[in-house]
Amino acid sequence: MSLSVLSDSSASPRWIARSGALAAAAGAGFLLWVLVLQVLRGDLSWTQAQLSQYLHGPYGLSLRVAYCLLALSMSLQALALQASLVVNARSGVTLALFWASALGLATVAIGDSYLPQYAPDIALPVHLLSAQAAFLCVIAAIALQSWRFRADPHWRRHAGRAGALAAVAFLVLFAHVVLRWGPRGLGQKSAIVLIVTWLVLIGLHLARGPGAALTVRSRDNASESTREEP
Repeated sequence: MSLSVLSDSSASPRWIARSGALAAAAGAGFLLWVLVLQVLRGDLSWTQAQLSQYLHGPYGLSLRVAYCLLALSMSLQALALQASLVVNARSGVTLALFWASALGLATVAIGDSYLPQYAPDIALPVHLLSAQAAFLCVIAAIALQSWRFRADPHWRRHAGRAGALAAVAFLVLFAHVVLRWGPRGLGQKSAIVLIVTWLVLIGLHLARGPGAALTVRSRDNASESTREEP
């Protein structure tokens, strides 16, 4: 006699789909608000001002809240994504990278809310370290996850597009950080848009139900096998 943990035959477990929908909504909302801020913040040059400058001044609190919501949705999405993959395609390293990036993003937002007033000497170092860690971890996470998609029968068909988008995001970030090409604000914002777009697209795939692995346990032989949903 066997006990099975089953989900709907055409969709992921409900929490996975909901996490994907939340990630897609949070990412799309974040991008939309960033776009709106380019118009509302007439005191900042949209090509020269990096996004961190929008954390202060008018509407700064709203952007800090958006950072935290994006960090939360990214954390849930990373967990849901690993659960949606077959065992061979899962990676604890990828999950840790996503969570580290989310922590860095939230630290930027929360730190910029309090540290400039209460600990001005460490405010800038904390901001720079957290922001750099967030960028480094998330670009590594989306690149590694795109590669790991190749090991999953369902996600394999998305691996090429996901990998291409991750590669472009990496190149833009490399040009911005290392080569220092182009306007500083435009380079950073372009990298952010590409990264969040990756998260939104993967979130949409999760929301549609990419076929979570189903684990079957047997009382007779204590063996464990895994099959995928169609």
